[in-house]
Amino acid sequence: MKKFTPLLFLLLIGLIPLLDLFHPGLPITHDGQDHVARIANFYQNLKEGNLIPRWAENLNWGYGHPILMFLYPLPSYIASLFHFLGFSLVDSTKIVFGLGFLASGFAMYAWLKTFLSKEASLAGGILYMFAPYRFVDLYVRGALGEATAFVFLPLSLYFLAKEKNNKKISIGLALSVAFLITSHNAISLMFLPIILGYVVLLNRNLKNLITPLLSILLGFTLSAFFWIPAFFEGKYTLRDIVTAGDYLSRFVNWKDLLYGNWSYGISGQFSVQIGIVHWILVVLSVPLCFYLYKKKKEWLLPFVLIIAFLLSIFLMLPSSNFIWQVVKILQKFQFPWRLLSISVFSSAALGGIVLNNFKNKKFSLTIITILILFLYSSFWHAKGYLYKNEDFFTGIYNSTTDTGESSPIWSIRFMEQRPKAKIEVISGNVELLIGKRTSTEHDYRIYAKSRARIRENTLYFPGWEVLVDGKSTNIQFQDEKNRGLITFYVSEGKHNVEVKFKETKLRLFSDFLSLFSILLLPILWKNKQFR
Repeated sequence: MKKFTPLLFLLLIGLIPLLDLFHPGLPITHDGQDHVARIANFYQNLKEGNLIPRWAENLNWGYGHPILMFLYPLPSYIASLFHFLGFSLVDSTKIVFGLGFLASGFAMYAWLKTFLSKEASLAGGILYMFAPYRFVDLYVRGALGEATAFVFLPLSLYFLAKEKNNKKISIGLALSVAFLITSHNAISLMFLPIILGYVVLLNRNLKNLITPLLSILLGFTLSAFFWIPAFFEGKYTLRDIVTAGDYLSRFVNWKDLLYGNWSYGISGQFSVQIGIVHWILVVLSVPLCFYLYKKKKEWLLPFVLIIAFLLSIFLMLPSSNFIWQVVKILQKFQFPWRLLSISVFSSAALGGIVLNNFKNKKFSLTIITILILFLYSSFWHAKGYLYKNEDFFTGIYNSTTDTGESSPIWSIRFMEQRPKAKIEVISGNVELLIGKRTSTEHDYRIYAKSRARIRENTLYFPGWEVLVDGKSTNIQFQDEKNRGLITFYVSEGKHNVEVKFKETKLRLFSDFLSLFSILLLPILWKNKQFR
């Protein structure tokens, strides 16, 4: 029972800021409503047999959208599971938020416990959960992917730390890396250097680097079904056009990192403070690091964490713009304040290390917990609640659920009204009959009295194919009058027309790579040398 007491303590403390999630309705946030609509389309795909949902049929005023291909599928898979079990779409989304919040604290505790005391590890877990930015994600932005991704950095480090002999590939590490990548695009890009750095920190002998690096590689192949198409097919979207230079207006002021009034406003208005308790512990970690160095104790990890914290702070300030201009990959983060994720992690870990060096650890843990509960209590409340029927999210949704960066490059950024019909005649004398329709397959019976041009009111994206009487026909989608929409010709006569969204060669390769990696897991598990 004593073994589970710390986890029970962490659970009870972690539930306090989640009480607003138990309130009926969806907390009003920047992206919360859109997340539910996207999950509704994701679940619809799964129900139709599409195990890797890529096309959101009902989004974008009913013209469809490829956003499911580019944005983190793991939270949607988890929410879909809870929806399948009988929870509403809104409640399923709130469950993912809550579980991600609690699991991040457990994961941080588990990692820190590999080298710190129980009390210090609990402090780190609490600091990780209760950082102000975590509540910005939860109750201001409604950032479902980021909230989920916070689980998998400390979990990956935990599996690395537990891999003592470095003679086997850790399945746990591979899965953690895969789940991190499928939790959030930008955050995984931020966290992966920390994971790689920890590999080097633990394995200073080059020979010992092979197995953990292979495990990380396995994580990449497990998640290949998502990140390979998202990366390489992004060129077919407005991504680079819409987000170009966006980071320039998203830098933060130094004083706002110290303190800022709590706000539910947009970027530039909501608080980016790191938290007074976190700041105090980071400051204390600096002389502690020097002390550990002089005493020839383990000082390298806190030193690296201090550097990571300071670097994340600097990269959020306008003075770091010259680095953003040179290191182009940083611009993929889109918002410099997203680096608060690094600040949250490093300050929480440093807080645990500082407390570990206090004589009375239980008393210190109590003080830190009380201070956090008292000083941060105004951060964990919803602004209000949205009450919508389920069909609001499952029906036609008048949004793309993002800022337009995932829209096909041939289309306009946002559609502005719903189509008059699913399929329309541009020219010719035609009778239309709509048959079977799913997210990725639309069937029609067409009787053309003369050669006719047809518009299927779906945005074109690579993978869409039109079959007339079983034969592929040419799709026109760059007509200025029908910009980005699927148009095609049929000859005189009766025709069976199928409009299907299929996997491209790149997506098929990615799917098979992930499938091969999944099939590899039980083989590794049963292998005696591996075990």
